[in-house]
Amino acid sequence: MSLDEKLEFFQMLVDIGFKEIEVGFPAASETEYQFMRTLIEKDMIPDDVTVQVLTQAREHIIKRTFEAVKGAPHAVIHLYNSTSVAQREQVFRKDKEQVKQLAIDGAKLLLKLANETDGNFTFEYSPESFHGTEVDYAVEVCNAVLDVWQPTADNKAIINIPTTVENAMPHTFACQLEYVHKHLKHRENVVLSLHPHNDRGCGVATAELGILAGADRIEGTLFGNGERTGNVDIITLG
Repeated sequence: MSLDEKLEFFQMLVDIGFKEIEVGFPAASETEYQFMRTLIEKDMIPDDVTVQVLTQAREHIIKRTFEAVKGAPHAVIHLYNSTSVAQREQVFRKDKEQVKQLAIDGAKLLLKLANETDGNFTFEYSPESFHGTEVDYAVEVCNAVLDVWQPTADNKAIINIPTTVENAMPHTFACQLEYVHKHLKHRENVVLSLHPHNDRGCGVATAELGILAGADRIEGTLFGNGERTGNVDIITLG
């Protein structure tokens, strides 16, 4: 979408009544960056609305993201890196400790830049490709990130579990998520979020069973029109 289309779409979501809106990936393109800056500089974000931006756990992308959100009344900074066996072996060519260190380094940089940047920020972390990751290892990485952020009751962190490639049936995912729910550190100060994709056409079922298994929050899209295979349909889920 063009900048004007993005602004129109954002205003529509506000008018519908959404209070948390993911507005994009500011480091991905100039349009994405300018969209974030326009929302802030033109004071288009209502006081009761939180915007969310996405960033990979890479230093230059994180820094560009904070440039984009400077002055935001309230923004969620969503950090992610893939933790799956396939990504570790074939993309990163790193072992478990090295991939966990990517997440830790990213979490530390978020903390540093948030303290140096004007604005009000909440942190979110996703172990991308969760379905291809050993569940106990995914929790280990999430806990390492939480150890950096040290969330409190007044400043909660979000741990987001994505079904990046939906290769588990919904009841299996719910069992995996229950393990995450029971083994996360600082659980009382963590918002456990889900980001269901729809490869199997099971996004709604995955979301519903995930909520029953301990999740607090769902990320989705209008009518399921989202990334790649689509995301869970917020309309049906609601």
